Amino acid sequence: MEAEELIKKYVAGARDFPGVMLTEVNLSQVNLSEVNLSGSNLSIANLSGADLTGANLSHAKLNVAKLNSAHLSGANLNGADLNVANLVRADLRGTLLIQASLIRAELMRAELSGANLTQADLNGANLREAKLRQAYLVSANVSEADMRGASLMGANLEQANLRETNLSGADLSGANLRNCELRQADLSHTKLMGVDLSGANLRWADLSEANLRGADLSGAKLSGANLRGADLSHANLLDASLVYADLTYANMIQVDWTGADISGATLTGAKLHGVSRFGLKTEGIICEWLDLSPNGDRTQVYRFTPETSETFFHQTLPTVELLIDAALDQDAHLALALAYHQIAHRYPDLIEPPNIEVSSRRTKLSFKIGNDLLLFSTAYVAILPFKDAGVTQENLEHLVDMIESEEISRLLNNAREKVKEIKNSQTFSRIVQRGKFFQSPTQTVLTNSGDRTLDVHHNPNFGKRLVNIALGNNGVPVGPVISSPNFSLPPVNLLVNFIKGLHLSSNAISQK
Repeated sequence: MEAEELIKKYVAGARDFPGVMLTEVNLSQVNLSEVNLSGSNLSIANLSGADLTGANLSHAKLNVAKLNSAHLSGANLNGADLNVANLVRADLRGTLLIQASLIRAELMRAELSGANLTQADLNGANLREAKLRQAYLVSANVSEADMRGASLMGANLEQANLRETNLSGADLSGANLRNCELRQADLSHTKLMGVDLSGANLRWADLSEANLRGADLSGAKLSGANLRGADLSHANLLDASLVYADLTYANMIQVDWTGADISGATLTGAKLHGVSRFGLKTEGIICEWLDLSPNGDRTQVYRFTPETSETFFHQTLPTVELLIDAALDQDAHLALALAYHQIAHRYPDLIEPPNIEVSSRRTKLSFKIGNDLLLFSTAYVAILPFKDAGVTQENLEHLVDMIESEEISRLLNNAREKVKEIKNSQTFSRIVQRGKFFQSPTQTVLTNSGDRTLDVHHNPNFGKRLVNIALGNNGVPVGPVISSPNFSLPPVNLLVNFIKGLHLSSNAISQK
């Protein structure tokens, strides 16, 4: 079909031209809105400036076609071949491009906001300064593409392949890049505020000077990545891999990176105020000094020596464990939640709920802490709902007296005052008195950052529900459980060993 014939029929009211052969046709500046050219061959066609608004071009061949400045908003290009096509400044807002092929296509400054490019192949495409706000690029192949200065705010790129893609200076604020492939991608000076990069592969990527404030990088692979001068403040780096990453001068204020592996990483000059130094793998890190000042203005600089570099960070996260000799049923679960809600209201250090492990006989509550100094005071409050609280708290007070740390004593005194307030609450008392779960025998165990444990209290009846019961001649129980002597304080040598594993240097602690 020739161009003149198509235009004549279109003007006469015809819209359906599926499967027509229009190779090398010149339809520049022509109005073909709402036209149906599905399955047609438009390779090398000139459609520059054409109005193809709402057109059906699904599965059409548009290889090497000229679509620069074309109006394609709302068009259907699902499965279309647009390899090496020229789409510079084209308007593709809301366009459907599912599984379309755009290999090495020219999309510079194209308008693709809201376009659906799910599983599209954009390998090597030129998307420089293109607008892709709220666009769908789920599982798309955008590897080796040029996306410098592109706008991808709120775009969905989950599981997309962006290997070696140049995104320098692009804006991906609030975008979804979960489980993306970004190996060796250039993300320097890129805006990534609040972006979801959880599970993403960023090995050897360039993120220098990037803005990752508040980003989710949990479980991300950042081995060998360049994060020099990047803003990671308030980011989530839980369980991320940063092996041999360059974090020189990076802003990491209030970062949560528990479980991260920073072995061999360079941290010189990084801002680490309000950052936990526990639960990290740090073997072979390179660090001359850190900025611990609240505003990152170097007013509180911590300088490393060969000795302190090995003790500043710790792989083990300080933990308070409460073991309860009872299973957690639905009623007990509710009572537990209500009790700790009341506690957290008055004692913010227990604002995070405990990890709960349940078996058929026992329940374990684990309270993760970001500071060795808080171990004793946290345990003092955490045991409060249980019948064993009194004896456990008494043991904690004796242990703190033996340690002779002014800071730990101050924290325990504060906890003691808060406990008095909580116990005066009628709501709290009512919850605890009605909960049978809280009457069960308990154990309290502390684990410090040096991975050393200390038994604070072990109820003598713990695990002995069917032991020490007096039996008559007929084998019927005739008496109550015979309790063993009360649990005593741990031997001095165990306490000394535990203290050696504590990191109590206040001047090296980042305040939260």
